[in-house]
Amino acid sequence: MVNPIVTPLSELKKRSSSKWRRFAPDVLPMHVAEMDYDIDEGIKKILLEKVSNSDLGYTGPMPEVADGFVKFAERLWGWRPDAKQVRLSTDVGVSAVEIFRALGNKGDGVVINSPVYHSFFDWIAEVEMLVHDVPLVRAATDWQLDLVALENAFKLGPKFYLICNPHNPLGKVYTQAELATVADLAKHYNVTVISDEIHAPLTYVNTDFVPYLKVSQSAKETGICITAASKSFNLAGLKASIIVTDAAQMHERLAKLPAALHWRSGLLGAFAMAEAFSNAGSWLDSAISANLESRELLSQLVADQLPKVKMWIPDAGYLAWLDISELNLGDNPAAKILSEQKVAFVPGPDHGEDYKDYLRINFACHPDSLRRAVLALAAYAN
Repeated sequence: MVNPIVTPLSELKKRSSSKWRRFAPDVLPMHVAEMDYDIDEGIKKILLEKVSNSDLGYTGPMPEVADGFVKFAERLWGWRPDAKQVRLSTDVGVSAVEIFRALGNKGDGVVINSPVYHSFFDWIAEVEMLVHDVPLVRAATDWQLDLVALENAFKLGPKFYLICNPHNPLGKVYTQAELATVADLAKHYNVTVISDEIHAPLTYVNTDFVPYLKVSQSAKETGICITAASKSFNLAGLKASIIVTDAAQMHERLAKLPAALHWRSGLLGAFAMAEAFSNAGSWLDSAISANLESRELLSQLVADQLPKVKMWIPDAGYLAWLDISELNLGDNPAAKILSEQKVAFVPGPDHGEDYKDYLRINFACHPDSLRRAVLALAAYAN
């Protein structure tokens, strides 16, 4: 039985977001990180009320966002951040870019861990800073953070460490021990840690997500969290996010951020985010349940139809990372599959230049879409 929040493909094709307009109508889009689910009814009600009342002006004071996030973080992760240190912003990308500008200079180094969310590279390039890549180390069941290599990178004097937790595209959730070591290294080498935690609410029940700012005093002193309700509650188009700190000194450092960050966020997005954090817990549980069913289906389909393809089971989110090297699809597998099978995946090289033989797939979709996507790959399995 299909989870009731999962939207049929026939209805999805009526939508107007990038996911459904980027490619021709006969292409199945499995790329953009958004879920093919109906949004929470309470969020719908808030949005409809605002539109009905012509309440569509600039975003003013929004204590509802900070209050909602504090309670949300305490309920999910046992972490109670300071509501006064929650800032409204447009989206996590804008937040990262403006933090770079406020605290750094052109030419500063930013450490990342490939394979990683493709926009990390774009954000760093936008501010004319330099990528210091410390690739994750591939293992049989996981990809590991290379802490020795990370320290060696920190010794070179980068200004920032941009970490993705939970990780995109791997769905990896870093452990308390890993993050504590990161925090100690960051403090020792004077590195500011920007932790993108946008997928955190979608962590599966058998995994413990630990917010970076909860890890230790060193983490509080070195860290900034950027996050939003956009990925976990399907609200990306509404343009609202938050920047969170948990130490007075870091909060003061961010006073250099432009006040326009607040005004450039969307009023509808801010109220939708507040509602999501405050009252959409049941919907979130349903989304995680639907994602778990899809994760299990994808794992089974890959095992049955793609025995030569390697898939790592994500601990959070709805993205899967596949090693398709054994399919021998040439230099641009994603383009070949798009052209011949009419299914769009995210090319591996988007996440780092060394990942030509990988694909990212979004499995937060109807089971029929997932089956068609795997069949597209299976066409090359013989």
